[in-house]
Amino acid sequence: MTIKSAIKSWWKWLRYEPNDPRFNAGGMIKIAVIGGGTGLATLLRGLKKYSNDLSAIVTVTDNGGDSTALLRKEFDIIAPGDIRQCISALAEDEKLFSELFEYRFDKDKKNFGGHTLGNIWITALTSYFGSFDRAIEVTSQMFKTAGKVLPSTLENITLKVTYEDGSELVGESHLDEVLKKIQKVSLTKDNVKAYPKAVEALLAADLILIGPGSLYGSLIPNLLVPGIREAIIKNERAKKIYIMNCSTERTQTPGYSVEDHMSALIQHCDNKVIFDYCLVNNKVIKLSKNDVELGEVNNITTKNRQFGIVKIYSADVISRKNPLYHDKDLLAKAVIELYNKAKDSRGKEEDLIGNL
Repeated sequence: MTIKSAIKSWWKWLRYEPNDPRFNAGGMIKIAVIGGGTGLATLLRGLKKYSNDLSAIVTVTDNGGDSTALLRKEFDIIAPGDIRQCISALAEDEKLFSELFEYRFDKDKKNFGGHTLGNIWITALTSYFGSFDRAIEVTSQMFKTAGKVLPSTLENITLKVTYEDGSELVGESHLDEVLKKIQKVSLTKDNVKAYPKAVEALLAADLILIGPGSLYGSLIPNLLVPGIREAIIKNERAKKIYIMNCSTERTQTPGYSVEDHMSALIQHCDNKVIFDYCLVNNKVIKLSKNDVELGEVNNITTKNRQFGIVKIYSADVISRKNPLYHDKDLLAKAVIELYNKAKDSRGKEEDLIGNL
């Protein structure tokens, strides 16, 4: 480390006041979060109040939506949509940049119809710099993000969905279109290389979070990249938490229990358990009478406190305005509380039993 970078690091730490929650949580805690979509963006909005060293490792398999699909096809780039949402969430002036980046041109416009400004921006910078990751770095610097946004891979990959009836479809967009039970998802390309900076972030992290986010569309695609999964396993020092979704998904996980979600995640990691804890919402606000019907969406929770070697902890993390999703502040607070308890328990598991 150079003198300049050491002073910069020291000043970044010093500028937090003693009563700042980031200071109380351990101001220099390194957090790596794996996921995509609105779930990951929600968590990042809450977590940036507690840490000054965040790394969002984001899925790039999305091929759906008017904007993403057209840009991927025309410019041969990896999916910018989830990356865009994370940059917006971490921006210093979140409200302004979220409104700008999420602005979508009317579909009836000839050239930009259906596109979001953020997707066009990232595509333009990729063309200008000749590098997708450089485009993200520059955008993050300009927006003064509270952390790094890192694709899990720089390879242009697509998802293959295999259903229980044996049929297969290529493209993540089918996950939201087909009402059939999913057996597994896989990448259409072999030997995919993880983005080195994403691997570095996972190896350096004190806390690794998987989720929240679409199980088959956001979480598992990241873990199918071998280098990502290996980095999680290799970092034995970090606390690793799987953040369970607040609800099932209409086409992907109808009727799934908390345990079903964990089983699917473990199955897609070659049956390796890559997380120590599972954080579950303990409030049920939306529950249909037909809770196992294909296509139904419900809040999920569990009374279990153990699933194999995984310890399950629950907390009130649900949004009252939109009860199918997390509340950013409640979720971030619960994550940090669980991390601090796990860190300070010194192996005394009884200190971690019960709700947060």
